[in-house]
Amino acid sequence: MTSRRTYLDHNATSPLRPEARQAMLAVLDNPSNASSVHAEGRKARAILETARDQVAAALGCKRDMITFTSGGTEANNLAIKGSSVDSLVLSAIEHPCVAEAARATGKPVATVPADGNGVIDLEALGQALRQAEGTSLVSVMLANNETGAIQPVAEVADIAGRHGALVHCDAVQAVGKIPVRWPLLGIDMLTVTGHKFGGPQGAGALLVREGLELAATTHGGGQELRRRPGTENVAAIAGLGAAIAVASRLDPNIKQLRDRLESALQAEAPGLTVFADGAERLPNTCCFAIEGMAADTTLIAGDLEGIAVSSGSACSSGKVAASPVLAAMGIAPGLAQCAIRVSLGWTTTQDDVDRFIAVWHRLIERHRARPAA
Repeated sequence: MTSRRTYLDHNATSPLRPEARQAMLAVLDNPSNASSVHAEGRKARAILETARDQVAAALGCKRDMITFTSGGTEANNLAIKGSSVDSLVLSAIEHPCVAEAARATGKPVATVPADGNGVIDLEALGQALRQAEGTSLVSVMLANNETGAIQPVAEVADIAGRHGALVHCDAVQAVGKIPVRWPLLGIDMLTVTGHKFGGPQGAGALLVREGLELAATTHGGGQELRRRPGTENVAAIAGLGAAIAVASRLDPNIKQLRDRLESALQAEAPGLTVFADGAERLPNTCCFAIEGMAADTTLIAGDLEGIAVSSGSACSSGKVAASPVLAAMGIAPGLAQCAIRVSLGWTTTQDDVDRFIAVWHRLIERHRARPAA
């Protein structure tokens, strides 16, 4: 096994940025309960509110709209379970935490299909809303974690508005990769989490439109406008704020590196499939497959060569499982089982891409050398 590592799994989690580390260490050196009235508590409160200002500036929203959470999963659960609606409408490519939270409400759930590029079918969305019972909440992610396909959220919001429905957007994968501006989306709630763009794990946020009532899903003190009781994780939230301030200055080189990677992959293996290549995608994400090269085998071989990539979502306890996203796109199971996701980020260099290409060349050669079954 090589000792040199090349990390290309930023959609799972991105390494901590130095700005976030510095902000967190400054908090960890002191007792920090933002609800305390003494000097230490007031200092913690000031740090918390600075982070709120940083998130608001990065996303173009008002600071009072921000509820800090432990991450994307909690924020998505709060949006879905805390909304006072009669039914839920989801795209077929939503993250499991959205789909599972919706099912847990016990309310009717309609699933809207996606096309072959993993983009929500807007006509089907309209039909689902016409058939929905009572008031509805639509939940559609801004960018898919597996394929990188960007969803037409502003158009979703327009359709939902015609039917009096609320809209929640899971923007976990989009922030730090594409421009995300609250006023341009026309939605009611938006989810972000720090560790996808170089902040710490354990800190996220839910943006909630002014005037929208949202019930708490846990009970306790009055923190975060009583939407999310419990002592705030001041150090992690400080890291989130510092990271989003830097990550909102997007890196224009990421797409060039991703495109070079894809060109090299396809030149090496002309039969290679890049999923969602007919859609607008995140500039850092490439999800691809070659028929017959099973993902689990490829991941292990790549890991032994010092390459860290994934087979899709990293939220299945380390398991390589069938992708519901690719299934929703109509991808044949045999090909879907071969899907590999490479996701670049703020630490990625040209050397990282070149190294992956070199390892990929060796993996392809081994694959071709195997006797036919």
